[in-house]
Amino acid sequence: MDKSPEEQAVEKKISQYQNRQKILLNRKRTEEHRARTHRLIGRGAILEAVFPAVADMEGEEVKAFLIALSRLPGARELAEKPPETGGEK
Repeated sequence: MDKSPEEQAVEKKISQYQNRQKILLNRKRTEEHRARTHRLIGRGAILEAVFPAVADMEGEEVKAFLIALSRLPGARELAEKPPETGGEK
């Protein structure tokens, strides 16, 4: 059975909307990936600025270093405390 031109037009529109949705979802994922990458690079730069020795460490060494820091007295409380921005609220 052949579909009427109206049915074909509707199916074409549906297909176009589905493709548009895929494009938008891909764009969203790409933007989220870029934002995460930007955040990770920025935090890595801060880590290296505060602890220059980590620049020469491998990934597992950095992880062990940070775990050791997290076990220092007061580290948990400091990590759970809201960040101080220095500005007025």
